[in-house]
Amino acid sequence: ASIPVPVIVYLIMIIITWILLGYTSFGKNIYAIGGNIKAAEISGVNVKRNLVFIYGFSGICSAVAAIVFAGRVGSVHPGAATGYELTAIAATTIGGTSHYGGIGTIWGAVVGALVLGVLRNGLTLLGIHAYWQQIIEGVIIIVAVIIDMRKNARKK
Repeated sequence: ASIPVPVIVYLIMIIITWILLGYTSFGKNIYAIGGNIKAAEISGVNVKRNLVFIYGFSGICSAVAAIVFAGRVGSVHPGAATGYELTAIAATTIGGTSHYGGIGTIWGAVVGALVLGVLRNGLTLLGIHAYWQQIIEGVIIIVAVIIDMRKNARKK
Protein backbone atom coordinates (compact mmCIF):
# COMPACT_ATOMS: atom_id res chain seq x y z
CA ALA A 1 0.00 0.00 0.00
CA SER A 2 2.52 2.59 -1.14
CA ILE A 3 1.74 6.08 -2.38
CA PRO A 4 1.52 6.22 -6.20
CA VAL A 5 4.36 8.10 -7.91
CA PRO A 6 2.02 10.63 -9.63
CA VAL A 7 0.65 11.63 -6.22
CA ILE A 8 4.18 12.19 -4.90
CA VAL A 9 5.11 14.24 -7.99
CA TYR A 10 1.99 16.39 -7.66
CA LEU A 11 2.56 16.90 -3.92
CA ILE A 12 6.10 18.10 -4.67
CA MET A 13 4.77 20.51 -7.33
CA ILE A 14 2.09 21.77 -4.94
CA ILE A 15 4.64 22.44 -2.19
CA ILE A 16 7.02 24.21 -4.59
CA THR A 17 4.17 26.39 -5.88
CA TRP A 18 2.95 27.09 -2.33
CA ILE A 19 6.44 28.25 -1.29
CA LEU A 20 6.85 30.36 -4.45
CA LEU A 21 3.46 32.06 -4.07
CA GLY A 22 3.42 32.52 -0.33
CA TYR A 23 6.98 33.12 0.75
CA THR A 24 8.83 34.93 -2.04
CA SER A 25 8.72 38.39 -3.57
CA PHE A 26 8.02 36.62 -6.87
CA GLY A 27 4.75 35.30 -5.39
CA LYS A 28 3.77 38.74 -4.12
CA ASN A 29 4.50 40.14 -7.58
CA ILE A 30 2.28 37.48 -9.17
CA TYR A 31 -0.64 38.47 -6.94
CA ALA A 32 0.05 42.17 -7.61
CA ILE A 33 0.13 41.63 -11.38
CA GLY A 34 -3.02 39.50 -11.21
CA GLY A 35 -4.84 42.08 -9.11
CA ASN A 36 -3.99 45.15 -11.18
CA ILE A 37 -1.20 45.08 -13.73
CA LYS A 38 -0.97 48.89 -14.04
CA ALA A 39 -0.78 49.40 -10.26
CA ALA A 40 1.90 46.70 -10.04
CA GLU A 41 3.92 48.43 -12.74
CA ILE A 42 3.57 51.83 -11.06
CA SER A 43 4.67 50.37 -7.71
CA GLY A 44 7.92 49.17 -9.26
CA VAL A 45 7.20 45.56 -10.20
CA ASN A 46 9.06 44.51 -13.34
CA VAL A 47 5.92 43.18 -15.03
CA LYS A 48 7.54 41.89 -18.24
CA ARG A 49 10.23 39.93 -16.39
CA ASN A 50 7.71 38.46 -13.95
CA LEU A 51 5.35 37.49 -16.77
CA VAL A 52 8.19 35.61 -18.47
CA PHE A 53 8.85 33.74 -15.21
CA ILE A 54 5.13 33.09 -14.71
CA TYR A 55 4.74 31.63 -18.20
CA GLY A 56 7.99 29.68 -17.81
CA PHE A 57 6.86 28.16 -14.52
CA SER A 58 3.48 27.40 -16.06
CA GLY A 59 5.28 25.60 -18.89
CA ILE A 60 7.33 23.57 -16.41
CA CYS A 61 4.16 22.58 -14.53
CA SER A 62 2.49 21.63 -17.82
CA ALA A 63 5.52 19.54 -18.82
CA VAL A 64 5.50 17.68 -15.48
CA ALA A 65 1.75 17.04 -15.81
CA ALA A 66 2.24 15.82 -19.39
CA ILE A 67 5.01 13.42 -18.35
CA VAL A 68 2.88 12.02 -15.52
CA PHE A 69 -0.14 11.76 -17.84
CA ALA A 70 1.89 9.99 -20.54
CA GLY A 71 3.26 7.57 -17.96
CA ARG A 72 -0.21 6.84 -16.68
CA VAL A 73 -1.85 6.42 -20.08
CA GLY A 74 1.13 4.66 -21.66
CA SER A 75 1.09 6.60 -24.92
CA VAL A 76 1.11 10.12 -26.27
CA HIS A 77 -0.78 11.82 -29.08
CA PRO A 78 -1.75 15.47 -29.62
CA GLY A 79 -5.38 15.12 -28.54
CA ALA A 80 -4.74 12.88 -25.53
CA ALA A 81 -5.69 15.42 -22.87
CA THR A 82 -8.42 17.25 -24.76
CA GLY A 83 -11.16 18.25 -22.36
CA TYR A 84 -8.96 18.62 -19.30
CA GLU A 85 -8.95 22.41 -19.75
CA LEU A 86 -12.53 22.62 -18.48
CA THR A 87 -11.61 20.43 -15.53
CA ALA A 88 -8.68 22.69 -14.60
CA ILE A 89 -10.84 25.82 -14.83
CA ALA A 90 -13.58 24.16 -12.79
CA ALA A 91 -11.12 23.04 -10.10
CA THR A 92 -9.60 26.49 -9.65
CA THR A 93 -13.02 28.15 -9.73
CA ILE A 94 -14.41 25.79 -7.10
CA GLY A 95 -11.25 26.45 -5.09
CA GLY A 96 -11.98 30.17 -4.93
CA THR A 97 -9.69 31.62 -7.58
CA SER A 98 -11.14 34.87 -8.89
CA HIS A 99 -11.50 35.23 -12.64
CA TYR A 100 -10.73 38.91 -12.14
CA GLY A 101 -7.23 38.02 -10.89
CA GLY A 102 -5.20 38.58 -7.76
CA ILE A 103 -7.22 36.19 -5.57
CA GLY A 104 -6.67 32.48 -5.07
CA THR A 105 -4.30 30.02 -3.44
CA ILE A 106 -2.69 26.76 -4.43
CA TRP A 107 -4.50 25.06 -1.54
CA GLY A 108 -7.83 26.36 -2.82
CA ALA A 109 -7.05 24.88 -6.23
CA VAL A 110 -6.10 21.56 -4.60
CA VAL A 111 -9.36 21.50 -2.63
CA GLY A 112 -11.26 22.37 -5.82
CA ALA A 113 -9.57 19.51 -7.68
CA LEU A 114 -10.37 17.08 -4.85
CA VAL A 115 -14.01 18.20 -4.72
CA LEU A 116 -14.28 17.86 -8.49
CA GLY A 117 -12.64 14.42 -8.39
CA VAL A 118 -15.04 13.20 -5.70
CA LEU A 119 -17.98 14.67 -7.64
CA ARG A 120 -16.90 12.98 -10.89
CA ASN A 121 -16.26 9.68 -9.13
CA GLY A 122 -19.67 9.85 -7.46
CA LEU A 123 -21.42 10.65 -10.73
CA THR A 124 -19.62 7.76 -12.43
CA LEU A 125 -20.59 5.37 -9.62
CA LEU A 126 -24.19 6.53 -10.00
CA GLY A 127 -23.98 5.59 -13.69
CA ILE A 128 -24.36 9.13 -15.03
CA HIS A 129 -23.03 9.44 -18.59
CA ALA A 130 -19.82 11.46 -19.18
CA TYR A 131 -21.81 13.89 -21.36
CA TRP A 132 -23.98 14.86 -18.39
CA GLN A 133 -20.95 15.03 -16.12
CA GLN A 134 -19.47 17.74 -18.37
CA ILE A 135 -22.75 19.64 -18.31
CA ILE A 136 -22.79 19.48 -14.50
CA GLU A 137 -19.17 20.68 -14.47
CA GLY A 138 -20.10 23.60 -16.74
CA VAL A 139 -23.02 24.55 -14.50
CA ILE A 140 -20.68 24.51 -11.48
CA ILE A 141 -18.29 26.86 -13.30
CA ILE A 142 -21.14 29.22 -14.22
CA VAL A 143 -22.42 29.28 -10.62
CA ALA A 144 -18.90 29.90 -9.27
CA VAL A 145 -18.32 32.73 -11.77
CA ILE A 146 -21.66 34.33 -10.82
CA ILE A 147 -20.69 34.14 -7.14
CA ASP A 148 -17.29 35.68 -7.99
CA MET A 149 -18.97 38.47 -10.00
CA ARG A 150 -21.29 39.27 -7.09
CA LYS A 151 -18.37 39.36 -4.65
CA ASN A 152 -16.52 41.80 -6.92
CA ALA A 153 -19.64 43.92 -7.44
CA ARG A 154 -19.99 44.31 -3.64
CA LYS A 155 -16.36 45.39 -3.34
CA LYS A 156 -16.90 48.20 -5.86
